[in-house]
Amino acid sequence: MKIYTCKDRLEDIMTCIYDAWSEALRIGHDQIQLKKEPILQQTMFDEYVHVDGDNVKAEKVIRSVRRDISDEAYLDVYYASLSVEEDALQAIYNFLRVGFAVGSKVLEQYSNPHVIRMLELRRKVGNESHHFNEFARFQSLDRKVYVSHLEPKSDVIMLVGRHFADRMPSEHWMIIDDNRKTACVHPKDGTNYLRYLTDDEFESLRKTEQYEDEYTEMWKTFFQAVAIKERENYVCQRNLFPIWKRKHAVEFRTLRI
Repeated sequence: MKIYTCKDRLEDIMTCIYDAWSEALRIGHDQIQLKKEPILQQTMFDEYVHVDGDNVKAEKVIRSVRRDISDEAYLDVYYASLSVEEDALQAIYNFLRVGFAVGSKVLEQYSNPHVIRMLELRRKVGNESHHFNEFARFQSLDRKVYVSHLEPKSDVIMLVGRHFADRMPSEHWMIIDDNRKTACVHPKDGTNYLRYLTDDEFESLRKTEQYEDEYTEMWKTFFQAVAIKERENYVCQRNLFPIWKRKHAVEFRTLRI
């Protein structure tokens, strides 16, 4: 088995698919696997091939998917590429094998396991993105820049950023993924872009959560004041707002729920 691996970035993922597909034309698709790095444990008798991102190859894959399958299929592939699931890259590859064979009707093949898996990945990523649209909390730095820290499982900060670009278009803000050390940066009246942070930049930005102003305290007070003691239901609260998503929510910093 020949296993192609790459970093967890869209350009690298698309390039990995391009190279793996080219090799599959020679040795067969069933002799190919794709995995995101890091690979924690390599198998003894398989050959591992690391693939670096190539913008030209990545664009060819994206263009082929949109032209030969559909724009909707590419959107599914894009969402799946953001997934933290271990099999996400292989699932994309399997889906594209079906998609290039049947074209735009691929999304109608609800009994095909590769299509089902693709739709599952898209739904999970979409749900997580939607949750963080609601759970993101911004800190004001000198009332000039708003900063939000998140620790999502999947790489959803650009999806979350798109949500806030519609709601805070005339503000400087950034959403930081503490797990991946990346930031979705939005300049005032500008367009969002992704920034890979250096260690020094990340450590500096981590300190922003220590900043508090009167609005932070007002929000904490409001959160506790509106609570009705007799209706507290922590089990229900954990279902709606899981503990792992609360780390950067200011209203929970002094609470243990």
